[in-house]
Amino acid sequence: MNETIRIIGIDPGLRRTGWGIVEATGNRLGFVAAGTVRSDGAADLAARLCQIHDGLGTVLDRHAPDEAAVEATFVNKDAAATLKLGQARGIAMLVPARAGLPVAEYAPNAVKKAVIGVGHGDKGQIAMMVRTLLPKAVFDTEDAADALAIAICHSHHRGAAALQRRLAGV
Repeated sequence: MNETIRIIGIDPGLRRTGWGIVEATGNRLGFVAAGTVRSDGAADLAARLCQIHDGLGTVLDRHAPDEAAVEATFVNKDAAATLKLGQARGIAMLVPARAGLPVAEYAPNAVKKAVIGVGHGDKGQIAMMVRTLLPKAVFDTEDAADALAIAICHSHHRGAAALQRRLAGV
């Protein structure tokens, strides 16, 4: 259980896709890197999706994570915006899956609960708790902070799942 696992968390968005990488060794977490892939708002949708794809591919090549976690899409009042977000999320899941990584999905409330202790909170609270949990963390946007929170959430859940498997003798 003291194996080090590198986890990338991805917060999908069409304008900004946040990414954050942590290393988990047992129940210890360490910050590796974080950033934001941006797409050109003046470009057409296909070009923007390509920019997200290429940016995330570069991140995976550079940091070689072992597992990935992506935030699940929430449905908002604007159906067109939800569909575009879903397309960006598809790219966020495709890139690590094509690289051979297992990809987990987490609802926004599950991420918030894992990081701030409750299922509701704002981006400022998430960023503050990410800085507390990962004191060396540096991130350029709240999207990158959210991505680190997703990676933290996955590290908690994967540890619990491994413990359950061990206790069940699997």
